[in-house]
Amino acid sequence: MKKVALLSTLLLAGSALAASPKDTLVLQYSSDVPTLDPGVAYDTASGEMIENMYETLVGYKGNSLKTLEPVLATKWTASNGGKTYTFDLRKNVKFHSGAVMTCTDAEYTFERNLVTNSAESGNWFIAESLLGTQSNANDDKNVTWAKIDKSVECNSKGQLVFTLPKVDPAFLAKLAYAGQSIVEKKYNAGIGEWDGTEKTWKSWVGKDLTGSNLSKKPNGTGPYRLVRQDANNLLFQAFGGYWGKAPTIKNVIRQKVTEIAPRQQAFLRGDADVIEGGGRNVDEAQIKGKPGVAWVDNLPNTTSTVIFMNQNIKATNLLGSGKLDGKGIPANFFKDANLRRAFSYSFNYQQYIADVQKGKGKQRTMALPDSFLGYDPKVSTYKFDKAKATQYFKQAWGGNVWKNGFTMTVNYRAASVPAQTAMEILKRNVESINPKFRINIQAKQWSEMLSASKKGEEAMVMIGWAPDYADPDNFIYTFYASDGFYSPRSNFKDASIDKWVKQARATVNTAERSRLYSLVGKRAYEQAPYILVPGGVNYTFYRNNIVGVSASTYNPMTSGTLGVLWKDLSKK
Repeated sequence: MKKVALLSTLLLAGSALAASPKDTLVLQYSSDVPTLDPGVAYDTASGEMIENMYETLVGYKGNSLKTLEPVLATKWTASNGGKTYTFDLRKNVKFHSGAVMTCTDAEYTFERNLVTNSAESGNWFIAESLLGTQSNANDDKNVTWAKIDKSVECNSKGQLVFTLPKVDPAFLAKLAYAGQSIVEKKYNAGIGEWDGTEKTWKSWVGKDLTGSNLSKKPNGTGPYRLVRQDANNLLFQAFGGYWGKAPTIKNVIRQKVTEIAPRQQAFLRGDADVIEGGGRNVDEAQIKGKPGVAWVDNLPNTTSTVIFMNQNIKATNLLGSGKLDGKGIPANFFKDANLRRAFSYSFNYQQYIADVQKGKGKQRTMALPDSFLGYDPKVSTYKFDKAKATQYFKQAWGGNVWKNGFTMTVNYRAASVPAQTAMEILKRNVESINPKFRINIQAKQWSEMLSASKKGEEAMVMIGWAPDYADPDNFIYTFYASDGFYSPRSNFKDASIDKWVKQARATVNTAERSRLYSLVGKRAYEQAPYILVPGGVNYTFYRNNIVGVSASTYNPMTSGTLGVLWKDLSKK
């Protein structure tokens, strides 16, 4: 405990450790952590913390994206034509509070997620599975307490039973998502969270849990518990009552270090074990091959990244004059497809691959990993073409864009080299086409950008998607549907795309799903709702005294940069 106290003092004082101790893992990232509440977490920064403090019923086995194994469940069976799932739960599992996990806690967890189910969370896909709708009770009057209560129950044997309104082949994979981690009912009620009763559920419908009391005082069943935190640092300690194998790493320090240079220096000194890099070009030049560095390359990339062009910008501070008069832009500036095509032709994809990914990148045809069902390599792609960009700029808004020009402000994620580079490429190329075109770019904290973009307040936002579960619908619905998770960021709506996405969700025929997804990709190319950022070849790096990281252990479904949980690491 004296060592933990010392680490805590150093951590919260902002002091650098002389060297990372053998039983301590030091992580340095550029961004803050939006939340520590599983019920609302929907970003990788939060996800990494949560999946090491909490646990789900099932998890991915090794580096597999499809094979699931028991975690807090020991086994499960499907019945009723695939609409009922019954789980046996692990015995003698303790929460960090010291309480023993029961089926009541598991039932409460899923009911809490269905009740709160806000726009900030990923609970839309579990609600769709269990209630037949992505919405909460405020947005869909068909969602009642009776339906929520019936969807997940504990039977007389203490088993957890899910009852689905229709077959969902992705249901088990959805349960592996960190947002479905089990929380303790009694503890939550004691700190002022929802008490789990019908009497109070209405007042919690759709509530944003980002800054919840549970986020401030986490309580999971996982191998690590939160000991201390401040605005820039979190300190975790191995949980002595953990049901599984005791972790070798006893302490984990997560630090927010905004600038990349201090992170690199700390890493190369050995003060930090893992850091957020600056993209392949930067990392290969500054990190790879240096003493004490381990590097693993050619890892799978199951993310997609786009730059959305918002067709209904709700933040007036980004619009300048608010008119197409050369001094600003109207809120619906990107409503014109010709303008979106012009911006798509203005982005230099090969330059991004060279500058950010050091040549190890690939221009995809769809916002879908090329290893997933439904990816069509024959869909056309945009190339950097100044002549075509000029052509479409001249057509946009009946010629008024070209005639009057525009001034707009675009934010990018603070301290993110890839995001800054992408916006600089776009700014430089667009402004070179017409001296009346002006794009002001500025850095913004990631948590603030996430919040603003969810409200439709960002003019353009570069954002990626890591799969919640291994099914193409998780990408297609997210990026393309007019009611998908990312729709507020673009306000894009296309009747044909919506129809094809809906049809694909209603069939298990893989050939038909692939055909429909191909149609979606082709239509999206025509309408250009976003700029599709090239996908990189994944890699990771860490101090070479860390054991447990390799291509055979790396699972892209894990939020951390190493692709493994902290409990599976050790130091030599």
